[in-house]
Amino acid sequence: MKRSPLLVRFIVVVLFLAFIILPFIHVINVSFHATLAHPRIQVGEISWINYQNIWLRPELRYSIGNSILYVLINIVITLPVALPAAYAFSRYHFLGDQHLFLALIAFRITPPVVLSLPLFQLFAQLDLINSVTGIALAHCLFNIPITIWILQSFMDAIPREIDETAFIDGYSLPQYFAKILIPMIKPGIGIAAFFCFMFSWVEVVFARILTVTSGKPISMAISALFGFTTDMGLIMAMTTVSLIPGLVMIFFVRNHLSRGFRIGAQ
Repeated sequence: MKRSPLLVRFIVVVLFLAFIILPFIHVINVSFHATLAHPRIQVGEISWINYQNIWLRPELRYSIGNSILYVLINIVITLPVALPAAYAFSRYHFLGDQHLFLALIAFRITPPVVLSLPLFQLFAQLDLINSVTGIALAHCLFNIPITIWILQSFMDAIPREIDETAFIDGYSLPQYFAKILIPMIKPGIGIAAFFCFMFSWVEVVFARILTVTSGKPISMAISALFGFTTDMGLIMAMTTVSLIPGLVMIFFVRNHLSRGFRIGAQ
């Protein structure tokens, strides 16, 4: 009788994993099949033609590079801006600090489409339309508030005595950040980088509005493949390629993610 709950849990876990994994298996399987007629390749034949077409079509190839640039620019800008801001919210108290913090969080949950028109007008004046930099900066507007929130919660868990001891020992604030604080909040930085990646990699609103001829990310490139005659094999190949950077990102920050979520749950 004692084994029944364990068996039920095992069955539930297996069904849950199957529910998640089976669609990905289908995506990968279709990506290796020709779904439209190609020279010397019949429909339904297993081949690398879909992945070859990704490399041969410049708009698909460039979209992958654009999305990677969005992520890198976001992480490079967001973390240096959010770290001192999170430290200020965690260690200092000033008039309206909680109101300002709540305003940042409220700004983060604002639908991106609400800001699309003012951002388009502003970026048009700054000549940032159709540029990777423009979309990356638009993403930073939403990534910085959530990154401040994440890092501030991790800094709150660090005793203030560590700050005081470091300053007594002669550390300057930049030295304290580089040698003590950042190593202690690596899990939080890993989680923040992961959320920056997730938002920039799948965001489509700003990409659709701020790009017309160039700078399109991989999400827009996949959307553009749907038409009167849709090559589902090519779409599934692009989808499979779009999963690879995410898997690489999770692999490198997996330890920080697991530690960070455990700390956050305490």
